Amino acid sequence: MALSKKSTFDYEIRGDYRCVQIREKIAIIEDGEELSYKYHRRSLMPDNDISSESSEVKAICNAVWTDEIKKAYQDSLKED
Repeated sequence: MALSKKSTFDYEIRGDYRCVQIREKIAIIEDGEELSYKYHRRSLMPDNDISSESSEVKAICNAVWTDEIKKAYQDSLKED
């Protein structure tokens, strides 16, 4: 009986400012069969520090957070 933990990730890009939503599925596996799982979700906005994120998340953020998007997001924060 071998237990292991496996994490997989899904990503969504949402809204005008390209919020990057990250969903991690953490599964407990026994002898190749999934016994249970849970989800952990979090979101990143264009002003977040992504230096500690995975290379995959960095690539997504850098692709969708253009200078135009970053400026528009910063401008929207000043309006509040």
